Amino acid sequence: MYRRLKQGFSNISGGASPSRGACSGTDHVPDFEPRHHIRLLTFNIQVGINTASYHHYLTRSWQHVLPHRGRIENLDRIATLIRNYDVVALQECDGGSLRSDYINQVQYLAEASGIPYWRQQLNRNLGPLAQHSNGLLSRFRPLDVTEHRLPGLLPGRGAIIARFGDIEDPLVLVIMHLSLSKAGQTRQLAYVNELIADYQHVVLMGDLNNHADELLTNTPLKHANLIPLPDTAHSFPSWRPERALDHILVSPSLEIRNSEVVSYPLSDHLPIAMDIALPKGYLETF
Repeated sequence: MYRRLKQGFSNISGGASPSRGACSGTDHVPDFEPRHHIRLLTFNIQVGINTASYHHYLTRSWQHVLPHRGRIENLDRIATLIRNYDVVALQECDGGSLRSDYINQVQYLAEASGIPYWRQQLNRNLGPLAQHSNGLLSRFRPLDVTEHRLPGLLPGRGAIIARFGDIEDPLVLVIMHLSLSKAGQTRQLAYVNELIADYQHVVLMGDLNNHADELLTNTPLKHANLIPLPDTAHSFPSWRPERALDHILVSPSLEIRNSEVVSYPLSDHLPIAMDIALPKGYLETF
């Protein structure tokens, strides 16, 4: 067991890397459609654990290690929600270990919601104990998808970057789950900022573990010119939202038609939804 854990951590480092998770493939996925708007959702699903109080962190902590009967029911409820969206960013998924009954939760949610494309990014491999992952679900075929291991003192954080639409002027979606520490977030966002610097249409989605004002003022994201959700978009904890930790940040070229914190308390985080309009003239490229 010790050797497996040691090997799992030793395989995690900063920088781009080949896929270590799994993917649905794209042959069956429709091309990017010339729609005027795209419905986005980001959700930290806490590996399917329904947390509704601080004391559940103690009384339900065993569910982070062992399977339980209610997990599939919770995933089915999440699938009911996400089937209403075009692109979904998932954090704190399990890629198939003992605690999830060896079910890849990203794949399960894609199939249960009828979303044709899915990508699981395995960030921290603890063998049969846990497969800590991010996930991307999409109704559109991406131009390409890359996985990146984010730098940090504690390994195991990652980002997925998916490009859609026009190869010369793509819509770029970044899905990530940042570290808790300010120093770690600064290093990780410096890395991400370099990746998105040359693109005009960018969406950053995920659990960023900080408030937007701090992220866009006191980290390298201050150079990215991104538009945040309103200050009142509190998503954590789900039973009494007081902190805005989950975000969808967009470039000024993407008009925000609607945004909301979705009242769907199945995790310790609430999901965030946004409807964005593509730039004028962008659709004529298709």
